[in-house]
Amino acid sequence: MTLELSDRSAVAPFLAMQMGELGEHHLLKTGRLLALHVGQPSQGAPRAARQAAAAAVLAEGALGYTTAYGLPALRHRIARHYRDWYGVDVEPSRVLVTNGASGAFVLAFLACFDVGDRVAVTAPGYPCYRNDLAAFGVEVVEIPVGPDTRWAPTPELLDAAGPLDGLIIASPANPTGTVIAPEQLGALTTWCAVNKTRMISDEIYHGISYGGIRTASALEFSDEAVVINSFSKYFGMTGWRLGWMISPADVTAACERLQGNLAICAPNVSQVAGLAAFDAGAELVENVAAFARKRSLIIDGLTAAGITSFAPPDGAFYIYADISHLLSHDVPDSLTLCKAWLNDLDLLATPGLDFDPERGGSTVRFSFAGPAHVITEACRRLVGWPGAGHDRMDK
Repeated sequence: MTLELSDRSAVAPFLAMQMGELGEHHLLKTGRLLALHVGQPSQGAPRAARQAAAAAVLAEGALGYTTAYGLPALRHRIARHYRDWYGVDVEPSRVLVTNGASGAFVLAFLACFDVGDRVAVTAPGYPCYRNDLAAFGVEVVEIPVGPDTRWAPTPELLDAAGPLDGLIIASPANPTGTVIAPEQLGALTTWCAVNKTRMISDEIYHGISYGGIRTASALEFSDEAVVINSFSKYFGMTGWRLGWMISPADVTAACERLQGNLAICAPNVSQVAGLAAFDAGAELVENVAAFARKRSLIIDGLTAAGITSFAPPDGAFYIYADISHLLSHDVPDSLTLCKAWLNDLDLLATPGLDFDPERGGSTVRFSFAGPAHVITEACRRLVGWPGAGHDRMDK
């Protein structure tokens, strides 16, 4: 007898991670890999974070559970961060430390939405929003966005989508790297308040921006927004699995109950490291300067390779590029193209189908979070690939 799986398990794969698995096999087989597929900062955790973690482990002081809410000192430090960066007063009681931003999204979705609720996400957008919501029985309403709205939703697009119980936004966004301007973010929070729609704001790339548009927090405009952030990107602590969420008191209490049952708490030693990471200011500023240099490097390298149509990377560390000129009968979509690049060029990128199932067959996301020499060599190899460039998407 064959036992069946649940319907909720039949979600689409996270292609970035599946490409990573293909890359691991390729590396084992060939010894070569130029990885531009995931947003993993190559510099790793700040020195102060690593030293604090090592000291705590040696003292055996960070090996047990914390409360489900997280270490009080870390929650207070996160609250202070919002006063320092955004001029917003946040009660530490509204802060919940989580198992990365991924864990925070699971908690927020479970706490805020019921089966059958309608929640809007952008296309292109981070695929795990869509996949997690679908697993929880939520109706995912995809809002197609593009250069005309700077890759962000607008009140007009939301009006056209019909009644919504929730809206997921991201700024800077994955995969486009675009920042929602403060006035546009304010308009979206107003729309959510008027329409009684729960806003969940993904702010995990805050701190990594390249001038021009100020990166505002949704908390500047609404106490009702659920804000999610992480130590993975700006602080470079991907494998430490540490994030946080700030939400209204009732949502925070619900998420604490859920976290206590689902995960107990975020890793203790990671919380100790995260607290120390806030004091690594000079090192973090230099890391962002390095991202800016690599941003210029990959823009120039892709342009030389004939890949010239892409979203404006205001922040984060991604280029979301149009590669339709590289498609053919033998290479019909971005997934096939990325697999061909891996086999032929040892180059690993993420197909746009991960971020936009309808239109992503003609786009690819490149990450410039990794080492500069990897970016340079990857772009050099792309120069030999057939095809001609297009105009930039942001023109």
